[in-house]
Amino acid sequence: MFKKLFFKSLLTVVVLLSGACKAEGQTKETFPFVQRDSTLFLDVWHPANPRADRAAVVSVFGGGFVIGKRDDSLQSKTARMLSERGFTVISIDYRLGLKDSAKVAELQGLLKIDDLFQYCIGLAVEDCAAAIAWVCAHAAELGIDPSKIILTGNSAGAITVLQLDYSRANALPPATLLPAGWKPAAVIPYAGGVMCRKRDLKYATPPAPTLLMHGIEDKIVDYNHFGLPFCAGMYGSNCISKQLKKQDIPHWIIRFKGVGHEVAVWFPKSEELFCSFAEQTLAGRISRLDAVMSDNELQPTVWTTMNVLQMYKGAH
Repeated sequence: MFKKLFFKSLLTVVVLLSGACKAEGQTKETFPFVQRDSTLFLDVWHPANPRADRAAVVSVFGGGFVIGKRDDSLQSKTARMLSERGFTVISIDYRLGLKDSAKVAELQGLLKIDDLFQYCIGLAVEDCAAAIAWVCAHAAELGIDPSKIILTGNSAGAITVLQLDYSRANALPPATLLPAGWKPAAVIPYAGGVMCRKRDLKYATPPAPTLLMHGIEDKIVDYNHFGLPFCAGMYGSNCISKQLKKQDIPHWIIRFKGVGHEVAVWFPKSEELFCSFAEQTLAGRISRLDAVMSDNELQPTVWTTMNVLQMYKGAH
């Protein structure tokens, strides 16, 4: 009872304090949405001119399940740009399973990596599902249509939204925390993947319309597959697309040649592509696209040659 009263009081205080945050006609409010070891929050960016269809975007930050914040510079820029397009944008917290350096020190073999990633991704998906459940429960107050929520994220956030929809399509926990019958209007991940203990990624029911974007050279969130053969592993966009084609499920995949994980931070330059896919899916037009492209804004960096083990070793 005390926890419920505390949480309700905290919600009231945060809403009163957050109403003053405005930029370019937009308004940002901050709400607590679930109590874990600590309280998790989400930011709601209200557009100055909301879309007639009341569509919204739930945005999940990246950072390798070690770092990142719901209001970091990339998240804030993403929210402002999409809000200017009329979307209500919700940027969420989630628990960072690898933030503890002792856990990162356990990354000493593929089997342990698989177990650690399963653990971290599970936490993130559970928190993302809780955020969506909160948003749907408060849809009227937020002025959104819960059937028109697009999920997006970069890197670890991209993994989270893809994993959530994979779990939802296969009735797996923790996606069972989602409102009954709820399905994303679209999923738009930047350099993401799905963690699976099976040899393929079979979808028991169709996933949401999905726009996959990935660097062909990516070894941080592997474009193909990371893990031992015939065991649990991370299946990247190339493998996901193969499975969707095998099941005759329409989707878009944009493959970027010559770069790796740089695609994870491509959003500010991909606004038109994002909105084009969103508009089609929100209008009920489900199409197919498989393209290889390059962009002068996407140039090779250290992320092109770095693999996931090197990334974590460098981060600690």
